[in-house]
Amino acid sequence: MNTNRQIVNKAGTIETSVVTSGLLQPFQAKKFLQQTFDATPLMQAIRHVTRAEKSGEIDKIGIGKRKLRAKVENVDDGYRAKPEFGSIHYETKAVRLPWEITEETIRQNIEGENFEKIVTDLMTRQVGVDTEDLLINGDEDTPNTDPDYDFLKLNDGIKKIITNGGHIVDVTGAQDMEMEMFYKAVAAIPNRFNNGRLRWLMSPTRAQQWELFLLNKVINNGGVVPEELYKSPVAIPSMQVPGLSNDVIILCEPLNIINVNTYAVKIRKDAASKDAIMQDKRFYVIHFDFDALVEELDATAIITGLPDYEMD
Repeated sequence: MNTNRQIVNKAGTIETSVVTSGLLQPFQAKKFLQQTFDATPLMQAIRHVTRAEKSGEIDKIGIGKRKLRAKVENVDDGYRAKPEFGSIHYETKAVRLPWEITEETIRQNIEGENFEKIVTDLMTRQVGVDTEDLLINGDEDTPNTDPDYDFLKLNDGIKKIITNGGHIVDVTGAQDMEMEMFYKAVAAIPNRFNNGRLRWLMSPTRAQQWELFLLNKVINNGGVVPEELYKSPVAIPSMQVPGLSNDVIILCEPLNIINVNTYAVKIRKDAASKDAIMQDKRFYVIHFDFDALVEELDATAIITGLPDYEMD
């Protein structure tokens, strides 16, 4: 029979900071945040910024283009190239993840006291998974009738941000997926951003349906589809993102997506209060702050209104 440790290891358990009673030291907070960043492939690929302040500005710096000028020997014409500066405002939101463990569960569990750490490991991983979900799907305008209102209202995610300010390719009404929609999305982004670092972000189901669409084209019409087309439409690799809905595909450079956190991470534990003693429980909560940003909206595109794949 598998022990809890073996089961958790199969689920990809990560090491985490020890459960403490208050604010983590900066090095502990950094370690904790890194563990949440490792929770999913997308979280590993995007840009992470950590700040001490809950709100502020993130500097942008670039060199621009066409800066070269002619050289004339022994002549200084006074021309100097200058970096191009800018900034993005961030406003982190305070969020928390609470849980409880009864003392009897710890006493009777095969892992004993180690069970506390195993659960904390899992909760740390869940913070990373939920942060990615909010990073993608958050919407502060979510109606309070939505069953996930309390979660989605916390912050605006990249799907909303890009829909409001990026390039949109709306294929509403289409009967099926078509290669043209990928070309339209690429064409919508200025050439200077089409630099080999763009990626298609799509749900696993949408990625699989794209493969099926191409296979059916081969079966019904004959010919051969290049192998790379299944995973890299328009020679741009795709990344499967489970938190993304099936009706959209996002085109962007992952490092253009910014996840902002502060060092104000707390992992609190209460096993000595009156409630803890009377209920024979241990109470835990993780507190942290985050925000989701897109650095260059002009370098993003989103395909919307994708139809469901019609199975035969």
